[in-house]
Amino acid sequence: MKTRGIFITGTDTGVGKTVVAATIARLLHRNGINVGVMKPVTSGCMEEGGKLLSEDAELLKWAAGCDPAAQDATPYLLKEPLAPSVAASRQGVRIDFALIQEAYDRLSARHDFMIVEGVGGLMVPLAGGMLVADLINYLKLPIIVTTRPNLGTINHTHLTTFAAGQLGIRVKGIVINNYPDTPNAAEEYAPHLLASLCGAPILGIFPRLEGDNLRDIVERLAARLAQESTTEIMLREIGIS
Repeated sequence: MKTRGIFITGTDTGVGKTVVAATIARLLHRNGINVGVMKPVTSGCMEEGGKLLSEDAELLKWAAGCDPAAQDATPYLLKEPLAPSVAASRQGVRIDFALIQEAYDRLSARHDFMIVEGVGGLMVPLAGGMLVADLINYLKLPIIVTTRPNLGTINHTHLTTFAAGQLGIRVKGIVINNYPDTPNAAEEYAPHLLASLCGAPILGIFPRLEGDNLRDIVERLAARLAQESTTEIMLREIGIS
């Protein structure tokens, strides 16, 4: 049976895709599901011991309880914080979708569910005119769109889901990340407008939690989700019955 999976994309850089992906991975791990994670391309990697390291992927692997040394989780590590196509070119690297697919297949063989996190949004260039959206279609995965709650999110999210539909990408739903305890008028109406305009359900509204330790934030978010009845809908939509 083909491993089930989901691709986490976003409306932009910095909307919290990694926290959302890690929180879902942590929730599944806490529920005893053998979940694998992957960050196919990371630009802006840190250097440690002469090797490049994806902090995003490290958080994902921790959240899922995966082997920290699993190299298939990070096929392409790029040092400069630039568009991946540019960072790869400057590093003398060519991003190959077939190589990413091979790594994904090896991970899939060891896990019952896969969570793949993208870089930036759907239209971020990866290589030779190929975009993140093309990689999603190459891997044949549905997506969850991570978005922000504040002013401007309606346009960005609607554009993302519309583009996905035009490109034949299945949108399982939207997660609004970093939602404040006391929303302003724009933030208060955002969930309703997004649900009515984007043609995709709101699968979760992740609250804004204070703190610098991302592992702690992910752990707290996963614990909160485990107590919410709406989480069952999210899990059902992504294929966890």
